[in-house]
Amino acid sequence: MKHQLKVVSSNIRFDNPKDGDHRWGNRKDILKECIEDFSPDLLSTQEGYRPQLESLNECLPHLSLISSHRDWIKERMYPSLFYNEKTLEVESSGDIWLSETPNVPGSKSFKSAFPRLCSWASLKFKSNQKRLFLANCHLDHILRETRTEQVRVLAEEIEKIRTKNEALILTGDFNDDPTSSVRKIIEGLCPVLYDPWCKLGLAEESSHHSFNGTNPEGSRIDWIMVDERLNAAEIFLDKREKNGIYPSDHFPLKAKFLF
Repeated sequence: MKHQLKVVSSNIRFDNPKDGDHRWGNRKDILKECIEDFSPDLLSTQEGYRPQLESLNECLPHLSLISSHRDWIKERMYPSLFYNEKTLEVESSGDIWLSETPNVPGSKSFKSAFPRLCSWASLKFKSNQKRLFLANCHLDHILRETRTEQVRVLAEEIEKIRTKNEALILTGDFNDDPTSSVRKIIEGLCPVLYDPWCKLGLAEESSHHSFNGTNPEGSRIDWIMVDERLNAAEIFLDKREKNGIYPSDHFPLKAKFLF
């Protein structure tokens, strides 16, 4: 019997009053609708402050924010994980700071503009006891050399934590395109991963659109990469808007897998 896994990854754009019509209060319900329509088992978000993430959690009755491991730092934005309690249970979780001291909260290295981190969770399907390891990150937006060092820390730390019977899923805003050195490092250090977008032969397009709905000069910087034990059924960018208001300045990325 094949089992289905549905995953959403979305940079939700931080709560910025300067965004005008696209400020958080105007688009939260659109994002909620976008997520709930897909009924994901797992949701990864990037670029949210604690109040923003908790307000999103409150309006998603079928998903729960994984944060019991975390001592929040007020000024930091957090890549975060949500899961469906009906289908999955969390066995452990944590944060990895993408620096030379990954266990030190708020630490920063490699000329990064801000402290960056990866959030992870070890989960188990209730129906068949299959295990997953979900990691979600947001890399530096300025220097590629910074991103390559950050992703090296990410991959090395993940491999210290993850057990081999856990199917690996890596999501995030990588601020780089799929042909970059960032991707090559991930593929080298986590060889079990593949990109379902490429596997399904989809044309490349921009996932970041600055609330315009289009960005011909951009690239696909939001990725879901998965363990070869998961078979990609579909993956797409949800481009919905409501009266010109988008859920974020990135299109939410949605994928379905069978295993």
